[in-house]
Amino acid sequence: MTQTVLVTGVSRHIGARVASVLAADPAIDRVIGVDTVPPPSLSRDGGVPSDRIEFVRVDLRSPDIAQVIAAADIDTVVHMSLVGAPPGSGGRALMKEHNVIGTMQLLGACQRSATVRRVVVRSTTAVYGSSPHDPAVFAEDTEPGEHPGHGYAKDACEVEGYVRGFARRRADVAVSMLRFANFMGPGIDSPLTRYLSQPVLPTVLGFDPRLQFVHEDDAVEVLRRMATEDHPGTFNVAGDGVLLLSQCARRAGIMALPLPSPAFRLMGDLVGDLVKGVGFTGYSAEQVRLMRYGRVVDTTRLATALGWRPKYSTAAAFDSRFTTAAGR
Repeated sequence: MTQTVLVTGVSRHIGARVASVLAADPAIDRVIGVDTVPPPSLSRDGGVPSDRIEFVRVDLRSPDIAQVIAAADIDTVVHMSLVGAPPGSGGRALMKEHNVIGTMQLLGACQRSATVRRVVVRSTTAVYGSSPHDPAVFAEDTEPGEHPGHGYAKDACEVEGYVRGFARRRADVAVSMLRFANFMGPGIDSPLTRYLSQPVLPTVLGFDPRLQFVHEDDAVEVLRRMATEDHPGTFNVAGDGVLLLSQCARRAGIMALPLPSPAFRLMGDLVGDLVKGVGFTGYSAEQVRLMRYGRVVDTTRLATALGWRPKYSTAAAFDSRFTTAAGR
């Protein structure tokens, strides 16, 4: 059976890669990528030229997305459009509108569609928060010690609530929600990779958090499988193993600078003021908590459902981005 797949967020790195790998699948008839701006390129080494993917400029906050889904008879939606940091020109309010209102509009369009039969949503392990009351490892059904109250993590919690509501209303649609650990790899540019790219790494005095990463190749493979197979449910996605923040610093060959928590946050603000031109905006409150308490998730449910494990461990994913950059 041929498929017509809609991928949101194709102007960003992972979204573009997902659209590219799906367009290479002979079982998929059409791939339509939507975003507010066109991607610079949808191709990569060994990938698919951009002319194999139809781009439509759509703001998910508008009802226009329903017209796209209806006109193209979309049967699979891969929602990659959540953003983890405020855009430079819009700030936190625009970020929340894009994440939450955009998802509401998309799910509303899917609910009214007679053709949509599979929805895949990118979420984040940040929904578990980071606190001193956390369990050692989060399973998908584990309640967080403290629910996130701000930023990207709060947006993701709201998005997940709307996704669960959609799944209840449309039981005929296979809905897969993927909680990704922080993306890592040569092509990833995120608040965390910018933090870890500093020549001297500020850390929170007295804390050495456990961290997990998922390599971009493994993230794309999980999304490809979920877009072409029915695996309804919620799944944690992370590379095997963990790294302490101190181990990250040593592997990248950079010096750690322990600071009291207020000074750590202040340092982030100062650095953000100095390097605004390269997209560094300081440390968010949720990033400060992650750098204190860390977060580790269990991925057994994903491995069981797919019969697959990530190619890259957490350590290997980190090395692919940072030890190469350090010349090691």
